[in-house]
Amino acid sequence: MNIMLCLRSQHKRGQHGHVQPFSDEDASIETLSHCSSFSDTASVADEGGEASEDAAQEDFQYKLKGFIDSTVDKSAKTRQGALDGLKTAMATRILYEFISERRMTITDSIERCLKKGKGEEQRAAASLACLLCIQLGSGIESEEVFKTLKPIFKNILADGSANIQARQAVATSLGLCTLVAEDDILDVHATMECFENLFTRSYARADGTCPLINPQTSQLHTNALLSWALLLTICTANQLKDILHLPKLPRLLESEDVNMRIAAGETIALLFELARDMDAEFEFHDWDELCDKLNALATDCNKHRAKTDKRKQRSVFRDVLKAVEEGDFQSETIRFGTERMTIDSWVRKRTYDAFREFVGSGMNYHLQGNEFIRDVFELGPPMLVDSATMKAMKISRFERHLHNSAAFKARTKARSKFRDKRVDVGEF
Repeated sequence: MNIMLCLRSQHKRGQHGHVQPFSDEDASIETLSHCSSFSDTASVADEGGEASEDAAQEDFQYKLKGFIDSTVDKSAKTRQGALDGLKTAMATRILYEFISERRMTITDSIERCLKKGKGEEQRAAASLACLLCIQLGSGIESEEVFKTLKPIFKNILADGSANIQARQAVATSLGLCTLVAEDDILDVHATMECFENLFTRSYARADGTCPLINPQTSQLHTNALLSWALLLTICTANQLKDILHLPKLPRLLESEDVNMRIAAGETIALLFELARDMDAEFEFHDWDELCDKLNALATDCNKHRAKTDKRKQRSVFRDVLKAVEEGDFQSETIRFGTERMTIDSWVRKRTYDAFREFVGSGMNYHLQGNEFIRDVFELGPPMLVDSATMKAMKISRFERHLHNSAAFKARTKARSKFRDKRVDVGEF
């Protein structure tokens, strides 16, 4: 349960390699070593020597320094572009050494953008704060960053007059920053109460009717619920005993917002998993009523709901119903480089989804080389991969095209056969 707090006391930051040019395509296939990155610059080094590699690294660092300087520009558009540039770099590269030396400068820029910026600028700054903590990992450095930004996050979150998009972003960023950088479990609980004060406003009333909430506010409540669920994964056993008896949580299943219903369902599944980990004989007093609600959502055929929403909802709630009734979880294997990781629990899924929301297509890259994220998922230190192995892992665009074409043809044939069978049955 308390693995994240244990990591903070034990984690020692290793030396990361030189910063490198970034692209989403490269980030998904490159593999890092413990002390340097085998990325696209490695292939450049093979062809052009160390001078070319150094030049590429210097050029990349120059761009990053330019982004950092531009975060204090007078133009809001320039600041927004600089924040987005830093976000892309941190999401797709391991930049620990470069960022560690400039963390306070970056933190000051984020603080300024959160306080004086508007809308999109605040949103970008909140996301950048989270990526900064992910890069620094659990430890004194990220704790210092978070202590500076946490009061600002909480002020924006509680301010009903603040920009709604900024509040949505802060609700998500505050959750993950707390997971990474908060050093006191009591402060974790206090932050969870901030989230609870938001998402409980979406509870259905006692008569079963739902409060009138606009879509933007509903998204804010959904983000708050997901962050609350994320922090459940690091709560102590005593805290969980108090939280697990939250009887009103199933009321969120009545929400008109499909994203809120799905978030509520996954959170309920997570709560049941945590409860059974503590007590194998755990029983919920409204078991039958809850299962009926989950079953109804897993087979929802309401005509007034969009088809895509119903399809997505039914898929999720089939898994949630199995989790509640049988304690089952549909495991998933994530492959990255020469390694693989299994998502085999609701706790692991919530944690993985939270990190992936920020690093996006760079998630596989971080799984390979970010020591902190590897510690979270118990993957051990980054693997050493020589250049020959790395080259063998690379697939040319033409080979990828052939593979995708073959897969598409096979899928089309299978679907055609299925459609033919349906037609035959209908005619009969």
